[in-house]
Amino acid sequence: MENINIWAVLVSSVAGFGLGAVWYTPVLFGNVWMKETGMTTEKAKTANTAVVMGGGFLLTLFAAFNLAMFFGGQIDLNGGILYGFLTGIGFVAPCLGILTLFEMTSGKLFLINAGYFTVMFTIMGAILGAWH
Repeated sequence: MENINIWAVLVSSVAGFGLGAVWYTPVLFGNVWMKETGMTTEKAKTANTAVVMGGGFLLTLFAAFNLAMFFGGQIDLNGGILYGFLTGIGFVAPCLGILTLFEMTSGKLFLINAGYFTVMFTIMGAILGAWH
């Protein structure tokens, strides 16, 4: 754990969470995501924003810390990008795919969510690798 750069973990968490702030808005995929999940603006307004956003950030922080643990401070920028991408496409996307099949949700929703996590882990990996 002494090889973990806590600042890199924090910055990569903010970057990953910030990506979601754009990814799931109408600027990119928000409208399709809302349609595919059945989310409405009215329903979204009933959410406990502190719990959703705070919890989402804490889980993103946990994911970044875990990625840093796997890297063990031994990854450079290129390795961080590669292994971050492989984490998203090779671990997270298949798990989401399994849920998609069993929950019988749409392929569009799978692509939006798997795409987000793949890009998120790639960005996190790049930050962690560059800042080792």
